[in-house]
Amino acid sequence: MSGLLGALLLGVALALPMVSFSAEPPAILLAEVYRDQVDVTRYLVSEKLDGVRAVWDGYTLRFRSGKEINAPRWFVDGLPKRPLDGELWIARGKFERLSGIVRKDVPDDAEWRQVRYMIFELPGATGSFRERAEAIREIVRQANIPWLREIEQFSVVDRNSLKKRMQQVVKAGGEGLMLHRADALYETGRSDTLLKMKPWEDAEATVIDHLPGKGKYAGMLGALRVRTADGKEFSLGTGFTDAQRREPPALGATVTYRFHDVTNSGMPRFASFLRVRQEP
Repeated sequence: MSGLLGALLLGVALALPMVSFSAEPPAILLAEVYRDQVDVTRYLVSEKLDGVRAVWDGYTLRFRSGKEINAPRWFVDGLPKRPLDGELWIARGKFERLSGIVRKDVPDDAEWRQVRYMIFELPGATGSFRERAEAIREIVRQANIPWLREIEQFSVVDRNSLKKRMQQVVKAGGEGLMLHRADALYETGRSDTLLKMKPWEDAEATVIDHLPGKGKYAGMLGALRVRTADGKEFSLGTGFTDAQRREPPALGATVTYRFHDVTNSGMPRFASFLRVRQEP
């Protein structure tokens, strides 16, 4: 990349007022669900990482709730003094391990050496998303620190190639894909300029009962009885480890579950337990 082009791309990110986020949840872009409803050639595509969303305002690293993340001083001191949005991430299938690391009140330096801050957006920046993606690459290159990385963005020629890429990612242990419209200006809130594509959907519910196990699960949890925010009740009987069956999520806990689609009455099909939501 030429020095002139690099300077122009950085100008997209640098022409921003440095306004620190408060402890209130930061305004961020949230994805809609991909349902074959768009021209995929208008989007840039990236892998959906199973990480923890983290927003950097140039001074403080925060969860999407607004609470400060207790990262080591060296981790945040190395970050550029401009707003960034991304995922704290270790590797595919390592969410529980990552969550335990980044939610500690006292950070462990050795554990944080495993963590990468994977950037996919520049809050408040001008230009199209394609231009912002180029600016992110230049910001990461100039920062030159091993824990700051950009999430690779790529194009697809049609829906069939998109689905093939999706299958490759899932087979390798990934969650799915994200599609961000290439010509989109920066915005916040839920929008179809950003779409998530997964072989399943996920949602949250509250644990209201523990159902006893039978057979090999006798004396352990058989299923969780849960209630969604809109009052639907159902049981989650799969997705648990033996350790989780011996010590199940507490009554009142919020859990995340996966499902493929919903019935005509709005109940999730093939729902299975994924994890307990960790409050930041």
